[in-house]
Amino acid sequence: MALEPITEMLQKAKKGHYAVPQFNVWNLEWIKTVLSTCEEIQTPLILGVSVNGSAYMGGYKNVVSMVKNLMESMEIAIPVAIHLDHATKVEDCFKAIDAGFTSVMIDASKEVFEINLEKTKKVVQYAHEKGASVESELGRVGGQEDFIVAESAYAIPEECAQMVKETGIDALAPALGSVHGIYHGEPKLGFKQMKEIAELTNAPLVLHGGSGIPDEELKKAIACGTCKINVNTDCLIAFGNLMRPYLIEHPNELDIRKIMNSGVPGIAKVIKDRCMVFGSIGKAKE
Repeated sequence: MALEPITEMLQKAKKGHYAVPQFNVWNLEWIKTVLSTCEEIQTPLILGVSVNGSAYMGGYKNVVSMVKNLMESMEIAIPVAIHLDHATKVEDCFKAIDAGFTSVMIDASKEVFEINLEKTKKVVQYAHEKGASVESELGRVGGQEDFIVAESAYAIPEECAQMVKETGIDALAPALGSVHGIYHGEPKLGFKQMKEIAELTNAPLVLHGGSGIPDEELKKAIACGTCKINVNTDCLIAFGNLMRPYLIEHPNELDIRKIMNSGVPGIAKVIKDRCMVFGSIGKAKE
């Protein structure tokens, strides 16, 4: 199956009352594990790749080539999108789209609303002409993501409605209390505002910082209109929790394949657990 934008998969999730997972990927082992596990459980999939993550893997074109070649060799048949995560520059969105990314997120949430709107319009026009989809953010998700640190600030429902109406974005990420990285204390999501924004915009909503949020709160977010949930930290923790003891037990191991693959089962377990909560298992068949 060819790579696709996130638009159709999120519209299906919206109608079916489940959420499509975005799992961020960082290297060959990560991509292979996410693809194979999601194929096994038959969930639609969004591969999240940050600007710096793309550079680490050799650039946008290399990421696309790697994913396409792996999908072919592994006979991956589920719907898959490659999504540029948290790009703050319009030019990065353009470069990723030209390289074959099927979806991009323009994150101008630190800018004043008018500039955020202007940047998003530019990206949407370019992306839609090329057949790609666009996600944008309003408010600020707290914590750290790809070296960007921010304090949480709730999105304003009226601005969300204006953003969707004037730009034609395919998905909206309103900041409503989630954070990137590890939570310190219990997360406090704004479900009332989430539901209001979903009703005002009629757009698929995105929840960033999905790691560490209790299952019941994730399900409640889905019931309030969230159709895409981003998971990264849970996978990083699970990977590290297996790799560290492996290195201690095998101090003389030199085979990088064995070292890297020691953490892979942790990623696979997180994927299955999260997709069960999101309700996306088996939805690739529909």
